[in-house]
Formats: sequence, C-alpha cells, structure tokens
Amino acid sequence: MTGMLNNIRLPRNPYLLFLPFLFLYVLVVLLFQSNPLWGDEIRHFNEAQNLLHGFYSPPAPKVELRNGPGYPLFIAPLLAMHIPLVCIKLLNAAMLYLSIVFLFKGMIQVVSFRKALLAGLFWACYYNSLDFIAMLYSEVFTAFLVSLLVYFLMRSFKHESSKTTKKFIYLSGITFGFIALTKIIFGYVIVCMLIGTLLLWLVNRHAPNFKKGLTVSLIAMITVIPYLAYTYSLTGRIFYWGTSGGNNLYWMTTLPDNEYGSWFADPQPAKVGSGSVSKTTDGQVGSSFTLKNRNAGTYGSEDSVRVHHLKIFEEINSHEGVERDDAYKKYVMQNIKANPVKFIKNCFSNVGRILFNYPYSYTPQKPGTLARLPLNGTIVVFMVLCLIPTLKNWRKINYPVRFMLFIAMFYLGGSIFGSAEIRMFTVVVPILILWIAFIIQRSVAVKFEFDNNNKE
Repeated sequence: MTGMLNNIRLPRNPYLLFLPFLFLYVLVVLLFQSNPLWGDEIRHFNEAQNLLHGFYSPPAPKVELRNGPGYPLFIAPLLAMHIPLVCIKLLNAAMLYLSIVFLFKGMIQVVSFRKALLAGLFWACYYNSLDFIAMLYSEVFTAFLVSLLVYFLMRSFKHESSKTTKKFIYLSGITFGFIALTKIIFGYVIVCMLIGTLLLWLVNRHAPNFKKGLTVSLIAMITVIPYLAYTYSLTGRIFYWGTSGGNNLYWMTTLPDNEYGSWFADPQPAKVGSGSVSKTTDGQVGSSFTLKNRNAGTYGSEDSVRVHHLKIFEEINSHEGVERDDAYKKYVMQNIKANPVKFIKNCFSNVGRILFNYPYSYTPQKPGTLARLPLNGTIVVFMVLCLIPTLKNWRKINYPVRFMLFIAMFYLGGSIFGSAEIRMFTVVVPILILWIAFIIQRSVAVKFEFDNNNKE
C-alpha cells in the first residue's frame, strides 16, 4: 500500500491539486440554487442594499443589527454592478475551493505534504460545508476567512524577512477582524485573545511570538472599531455588536421540559386553518407554528411554542431596537434564576446541535441526522485523542497553532451558551483540522504493514 502511494505523482501546486473540487462545488451550486431568496438570504440582501444607500441599520429607535456587516459588505459591490444572484452564489464555490487551498498552504508550514494533503482532502469532502453553498449565507464566506487566517498566521511566524513577516501579521489581524464583522461572536473572541496575548507579553516582553500575537489581536480590534463606532452612534452603547443577542439567549433559557434551547421565529397568533404562513419580525416568510410545521408540537397537540411564549413575545415586541433586545435579556435573567439547571441542560443539548444537529424542540426525528455522525464524530474522536498529547506538550506546539486553537476554544465555548446549530461548528473545522494534523504529525506513527518476522 505504501509503495503504491509513493508511486502516485501528484501536482505540488495546491491550486491544481484541489481543482476538481471547484468543478464539483460549481455543479452543486447550479443544481441546488434557487432564484427566490429564503431565510437569511433576504436579510443579507437587504443589508447590502442598505449599504449601497449609505446606511446599514435604520436609525433609532428602530435599530436593526441582526448580524455584522462583513458579508453584506462583500456582496454589496457585486449587487451595485448588477451581477446576477446566481453568479454571486457561484462565488461560494470559489471561496470553498480557495479555503481548501489556503488551509493546505497553511498546514504545509507545520506538517508534511502527505498529512497536509490528507487533511485538505478531509476538508474538501466535508459535506456539511455544502449546507449553504447554494445560498447567500455567510457560512462559506466565514470558513474561507478562517482558512485564510490559518495561512496568514502560519506565515507570520516563519523565519522570513522582517518585511514579509510584518505583511502577514497585518493581513492576519485584518482577516481576524473581518471574521468578527461577519460573525459577531468572534468580536468577543478578539477581546479574549487581546487580553490573553497582552498578559503573556507582559510576563515575557522579550518573547517575539507573544509580541506578534498581541499585534495580530490589536490589529483585529482596530479593524472592528469603525463598526463599533457606528453602533455607538446608533445606540449610545460602547462595544455593542448587535440586537440579536437577547433573542438568541432567550431560547436557550426557556423553561418547558420539552424545549431544548433551539431557536424559533417569533410566535404569531393562530390563524384559521393549518399550514398558514406569517411574516416574522425581520420580514422573512416564516411558519405560523401550525401542526404541519417543524416547529409545531407533536401530531394532535396544541401549538406548544405559542402556548408558552406568545404572551411574552407580545410584551417584547411592544419595544423596538435596543429596548427590544433589553426586554429579551430581562426574560433571560428571569429564566436562569428560576431554573439554572434547565439552562445547563439546554447548553448540553446545544452541544449536540453544534456537533450533530440534534436535538431540536418539537421536531420529529429524521434519518438525515445520521449523515452528520461520520464527519463530526470522526473529528470529535480525534479531538479527544489529541487532548493528552496537546496538554503534555503544550510549550512544544508551534505558537500560531496554539493561537488558532485558542480562537476555536473561545468561539466554541461561547457558542455553547447561545442557541446554535451545526453550521456554527462548520466554520471552525479548518482550525480543528490544523490542530489534529499537527498533533498527529508530532506524536503519532501509523504503520499499515505487518512485520515479516511475525509470520507463523
């Protein structure tokens, strides 16, 4: 087997090496994309249009900051040039392909060509990343930025010329900041990294790695300051990232036993007839929680979501903008104080949703959930196996690998406390692949051939 692998001649250029996947992703987009926008696509499209008209959110009191401006900033120039939506969606195929290339180019700095190739192929075949490739969602864009950050960071800590190193440090910081503008939870990750790298640098100011890490974190923070200044001008609040946090946290703290912290659109009053359709508060077409909908109770029962939450939402929706976010957070604190154990249970369920897309409240079991197990199950097993050698050899692990690992740890740790889905895990899989490949490179030897002297 080893001899056969050694005889296979592969191109060393990663752009050629992984090119077949670009054609595969293009085909997936063309087969599954649809012209009517759906779900988050509507919001991202409208936000990009707002940017083209010189604003991002409506003014106070109707402030609407459902997510950061990173992805709308990316698609806004394309919309301004009247590029067809299908072409913008095809960019997802290009970005997913480039994420493989840059992940490989980053890993090749710290692991062998063969292990970088196998890790790159794993990410290329990671079909969870295809969930939103045919849509105007920010997940593929975020995964691309994360892979780009891996490459820039690996180059930042190589022994190259001072000018080259500085260039990659600046690019790392800007990319890290733009990830936070795309997924606002990374804004809090930047703060954690900034504090951590500052403390490390203060303890040992002569260590060049700590200084570089601090510089990357500082540049990331500087990158997001214009957005935070904008949110301050709208809300009068410092370090205010968005108005969606309270809504997200609310569903994680709900008290009914048969609710597990999964997110729902705002419950609407019941309409005559089943299968009716209503508008959610962000203008998206959503269910009115009838028995035919995923978010409804089990067959033949009342609409549990409406029963438990409609009155609360009537009070919450009497507010707008930041005040509405505050109203959510008021109920969040009440729910946690009323039953902290239930909140912990919901967090545990959230781990299941992040990894395996299960469980969801009032949702029938689906065979498709089993498809999530092989990929993320493999990653989880390798993560557990890599923990001991990681902790035992922490100081021997390359600093940029440790830096990226901390980013993933802070991100996943924070995601547990907010209603999350499997797509939240997908965007940091490149970091986990980097870490696992590095640990295997340094501590694991795999042999596929039997010794000849063991013959009977």
